[in-house]
Amino acid sequence: MARYMLDTNMCIYLMKNQPEEVARRFAQCYVGDVVMSAITYAELEYGVAVSADPKREQANLASLIADIQVAPFDGAAAVAYGPIRLATRDSKKDHLDKLIAAHSVSLKVTVVTNNHKDFAKYPGVVTENWLSAPVDGSPGASEETRNR
Repeated sequence: MARYMLDTNMCIYLMKNQPEEVARRFAQCYVGDVVMSAITYAELEYGVAVSADPKREQANLASLIADIQVAPFDGAAAVAYGPIRLATRDSKKDHLDKLIAAHSVSLKVTVVTNNHKDFAKYPGVVTENWLSAPVDGSPGASEETRNR
């Protein structure tokens, strides 16, 4: 069962193999612990399309999704989207982050992101930053935040 959902920035870090803290933390996870939202996958496909070297980036993305399952955005994610959109209805941007947030809530997983601030306003979302310094001194530990 999945424990983490990678935000787009973390997927990009893994595709580029930097910063190495992200790859090191990912390597500590078991197969199936980490997923990416179909929304994130769509964002990454767009990045491939507009890149200077789409062939190389498509190969990098294919390698990434060989290791990380793409979770389909389903009915439960759509139901979770309603309250998140309502709570942030005055914010006219960040629609994709709202969808990723809702998807994580529906799967009861932690969003791993380097943009905690972007997700802090979404109710029910738990975030973790694999670039943060360990809070308990153990390798790969990071601060976790639950938004209410």
